[in-house]
Amino acid sequence: MALFKPASTPWLLAHELRLGWRGFISGRKRGAVGTAIAFTVAGVALLTVGVLIAMGIRGHEIPIGPLSIAIAGLALAVILTLMLSTTLAGAADALYVRGDLDLLFSSPLSPRKVLFVRALGLAISALLWFLVPAVLLLAPSIVLGHPAWAAVFVVLVAAALAAAGVGLLLAMALFALIGPRRTRTVAQVMAALIGAAFFLASQYRNLMGEKASNSLFAEIARAAKEGRITLPPLADLPLRAALGQPLPLLAVVAIGAGIFLLSAWTLGRRFADAAAATQGAETRKAAKGPGRAFAAGAFRATLRKELRLMGRDAALLSQVLLRVLYMLPLALVLARNASHQPAWMLAGGAAGVAFLAGQVAGSLIWITVSAEDTPDLLALSPTPVSVLNRAKLTAALIPVALLLVVPVAVMAWFQPLAGLWTAVGSGLTAWAAGMIGVWRQKPGKRADFRRRKGSSFLAALGELAVTMMTAAATALAVAGWLAWAPLPLIVALALMMALRRTEAQIAAALRAAAVG
Repeated sequence: MALFKPASTPWLLAHELRLGWRGFISGRKRGAVGTAIAFTVAGVALLTVGVLIAMGIRGHEIPIGPLSIAIAGLALAVILTLMLSTTLAGAADALYVRGDLDLLFSSPLSPRKVLFVRALGLAISALLWFLVPAVLLLAPSIVLGHPAWAAVFVVLVAAALAAAGVGLLLAMALFALIGPRRTRTVAQVMAALIGAAFFLASQYRNLMGEKASNSLFAEIARAAKEGRITLPPLADLPLRAALGQPLPLLAVVAIGAGIFLLSAWTLGRRFADAAAATQGAETRKAAKGPGRAFAAGAFRATLRKELRLMGRDAALLSQVLLRVLYMLPLALVLARNASHQPAWMLAGGAAGVAFLAGQVAGSLIWITVSAEDTPDLLALSPTPVSVLNRAKLTAALIPVALLLVVPVAVMAWFQPLAGLWTAVGSGLTAWAAGMIGVWRQKPGKRADFRRRKGSSFLAALGELAVTMMTAAATALAVAGWLAWAPLPLIVALALMMALRRTEAQIAAALRAAAVG
């Protein structure tokens, strides 16, 4: 007997959460059991920290002052930003990836109910990442004398509802402004930018230079502690709500639920139309066929195909963009310090740039080489596997080269030798990561790659070790210790030789994967 009545809201929501869980564990070798073990270990660690916190603050109350208000406001802003990043990407998936809205909207179910459940699923997915750790950290304190702190969980629920509502509104606004074909890419990029916003804010001092103030968070906390900050009206609302005061808590819940209901219930019909228009846009795009003739030669044709696929893959663009955003502060600091620092002081930054270049190249080569729906056709095609692999490797390295041009060029202008070694080290790191991806490719459907997150464990571990060794060699070369630089390179080369596969072995692996 079913737990919920078919076609009811709880029944649809349970199905939505079940699909989300399957998507979360799919593609992981360890499966649900291994995932449960990993989360259990992390949960025990968080609970232990929570017990220690509860013992330390037992009998103490949190004062409501400028410093505590600023901390609570900043914490809620960070949580809301991360939740919004998740829900905006999920709203784009609801239009493009799942591909089931047209079927659901043609059923007897109300479009508003379908959207309400889908939005509620987005809110729950974003909520769980914060609610579970909050329960483990705060439960001991709640039991040992602070029962009102359970209101923190209610505040998180309200934040998740608000983030889901805003995510849907942003997705629909993008759809109206730029159309269905561009919304998916822009939404994924916006999700990456929103998710990295507070990281970039925390690096404000590094981005603006030595004469700038400290990081945004540190400056706000210091100003609040010293009484130099004027808090806006209702700034204490998040803190008072988290401490369990009834009226502030009710206000926070009303705001979150109001935003959610406004978006879910008022956009139901429009979201259905958007889903239909999206499917139509994709169909028209496919029906147009190739607009240009094939490039001359298998290498150029494969290279052009991979570059086009990378440009169309919104999820891949967002993942690479996150890596680029994390590289930005390091690259800017490196380029700025090159004008007035000796070369040896740039060694750490050069190693960081080289390492991140390898990481970006590893992500791109993983997609270009392994994301093949028909690897058996490639293995049996008249074109040699080596030609296809060289084209895919080139397609993965071109974006990396473009990303490194500006910081390396600026550094080379002030410190030519340091810039040269950084360019050489970054190129070697990217090439090594690419070759490992070619040798240890693990074919799979492109649609499944967002959930798989990476290739085999052996390839990922080898790529990490090789990039670290090559980055270390880059640092030694920039510091002027050329005699020591070959040592980590020898280790990296030995690791690569251990991971190497011949063309025959690669072709055999492709055929085995197709049969399996």
